[in-house]
Order: sequence, then C-alpha cells, then structure tokens
Amino acid sequence: MEERNKYTFGLSSSSSSGGFSFGQALAQPAISRTAGTIDDLGTGTTVTSTDTKPWFKQPAQPQLKSHWRDVEWTEEQKTSLMKTVSSYKPSCEEVTQARILLLGPVSSGKSSFISSVQSVFSGRVTNRAMVGSSSTSFTKKLQSFKIRDQKGEDPNGLVLCDVMGLGDGEMTGLTLHDVLSVIKGHVPEGHKFSPDQPVRSETVGYVKRPSLKDKIHCVAFVLNASKVLTYPKGLSTTFQQLREHISDLGVHQVALLTHIDQICKDTAKDVSQVYKSLLIRETMNKAGALLGMSTSYIVPVKNYSSELDLDVNTDVLLLSAVDHILQYADLYFQDSTPQHTGLKLDL
Repeated sequence: MEERNKYTFGLSSSSSSGGFSFGQALAQPAISRTAGTIDDLGTGTTVTSTDTKPWFKQPAQPQLKSHWRDVEWTEEQKTSLMKTVSSYKPSCEEVTQARILLLGPVSSGKSSFISSVQSVFSGRVTNRAMVGSSSTSFTKKLQSFKIRDQKGEDPNGLVLCDVMGLGDGEMTGLTLHDVLSVIKGHVPEGHKFSPDQPVRSETVGYVKRPSLKDKIHCVAFVLNASKVLTYPKGLSTTFQQLREHISDLGVHQVALLTHIDQICKDTAKDVSQVYKSLLIRETMNKAGALLGMSTSYIVPVKNYSSELDLDVNTDVLLLSAVDHILQYADLYFQDSTPQHTGLKLDL
C-alpha cells in the first residue's frame, strides 16, 4: 500500500489518490433559503436557513472599556518589530530561514497576507503574491516567498509558503497526503497540485530525502473572520484531523484571523481598536473552536487590499503576527536540535 493511503480521513472519496479531498468537505455553501452543504461524513445534505443576511452586517456590538491584549501602536514599536523580524535567525545551524506554510480555505487571505508583510518591509503597498477575487483558489501551486528589505535585497530569516486554498470544488483541492508531503519537504517548488495526481516518488522534482531546510517549520492556518460562522459543517472535523497529523510530525501550529475590518466598523476606521472589539474577540473564540485551538495561538490581522499607502497600526498588527509565528517556528528548531548533556566520556 502506498504511503498516501496511510494519511486519509477514512472517508469516501472520488479521488483516485485514495486521499480525502479537502475540496469535497469544504465546498462553500450558497447563501440562500435552502443551501446544499457537506456534513461531517462528506455526504450531501440539505439545510434550511431562515437568515439570509451575512452575520457580520448585524448591528455592531459595544466596544470594551479596555484592551484585552496590550499592544504599543507607535512608529517606535513598528521599528522595533521590523528589527526583530529582520534579524531573526533559526536556532539551528543547518537552517538559515524558517519556512512557514499558510493553510486555509479559499478567500481566507493567505496570498494577501504575504503581500501585506512584504509591503511593510518594502515601505509601500505591493502585491508580491498574486491575489484572486473569486470563490476559487487563485494559487494552484507551491510558491515560496522570501521577505526582502526595501531595496529588494537581503532576505530575512522568513519564508512564507503559499499553496492552493482548501475547498475548490468536488474535483479539486488539496488532499491530506499532499499537505503532509509539503510539510515533510517532498514537494518541489512550483509543483502544481491536482487531486487525481497526488505527490509521489515519481513526481517531477520530488525530493526523496528532504533535509531540515526543505521541510515546513510552522503551519499558520488562515481563516476569514467574515466567514467563520458560515464555513461548512465538516470544516471543523477536517481541520482538527489535519492538525492531529501535523502535530505527529512535531510541527507547531498557529492561526491568523483575517478580514477583521469587515466585521467591526470601529476597527475598520482604526486598527488600534482591534483588541477593544468584543465582536472580534468572540469571533476569535469561534475560530478557536473551529480549529480545536486555544485563542492564545490565534492573532487577528488586517491585510492591505484597496489601500495605496501604509498605515502604522496595520503594520504593527502584521509584524506582531509574524513575530508570533516565528516564536513557534523556533520551538520546532529547538525540538529538532540534539540536546547536549555536557557529559564527557573518558576514552
């Protein structure tokens, strides 16, 4: 039996790979009176909805009197965070850069996050990663982005890896086997994913014996705050099963909650109000339940979309997210580095 059969959800699938396609479980339900969804067993069901209005357009909830996380919203803090990220070096001599895999449903904001982080270091808004605007994934292949300084030189110790979104339809989308192949370092740069052509040893460019620098060192799940309550039912099971397999590989996981400006008008006007928003805090709690993850691992971010100029508060929030990710990537390197006891052997 091929290795990929070991890493399946044990559910029915039309994919010839034998792996459970995320696309089948994560198909976006239509917002209507009657919407077809996919239940936990991957079978079609019909549900009736009495609320056709997007939940985030409901009346705004009151702001909290104090911030529930402390952040310094200053130019000095931005400079400090940029220095911290720029000077980051993995605590492992074998590796010069931490490879972070962004993983999430279609339109979650993965590519936009990459472009936004690069914008901060470029000093201007730029779209480094191609961003789509439809319900299907614009990214189809594995792409690695080195974050560079303002001159486009001297990449820092961070590499953000983008793959196609989870949930493109019944015949598309990543299989669990392919996700784990990326994390293990087997998938070559630029590989185009296809559910009926899973990654295997015969794949062109397949890395048979990946070194530590080829592997993924931290996984950042990305969720769209405006869709947290409308994601299909089976997504929670999918995420939690996926997280279990990733944990077995010793890879730490965090999460980014994007599009926070779409659910909170006060935060849309002033990003520094993010940690006073009761609605955003409640949405983070729901995202944590969806992922099976404590909210201490989840950070909210606002990506640059229609803006032409940088905003210091948005930059601080983005850089704080990167710093958060790198802390967990470094835990991976610490776990991967042999511990020396200091004992000497008499020869």
